[in-house]
Amino acid sequence: MKLSEQVKPISYLKNNTSKVFKEVREKREPYFITQNGEAKVVVQDIRDYEKTQETLALLKILAHGEKQFAEGKYVDADVAFSQLREELEQDES
Repeated sequence: MKLSEQVKPISYLKNNTSKVFKEVREKREPYFITQNGEAKVVVQDIRDYEKTQETLALLKILAHGEKQFAEGKYVDADVAFSQLREELEQDES
């Protein structure tokens, strides 16, 4: 489906709700709903929405990690593993 075919006025959604829901579930492509000629709402399959949210969360984690690295807020892996080994050895004693 072309993106232009997925942009519909709110009246289309009102008159074809079942059809829109069925197509969104089956084709896994969102509908963009307009009101007074302006895009207002996206109708999206819940599984796709959840995947999008998970992806955004991962990107936020990556961005946070990059920021910390740029600020020098990190520990070299060799140092971190040495510290962990020392802590484990202390716990065993």
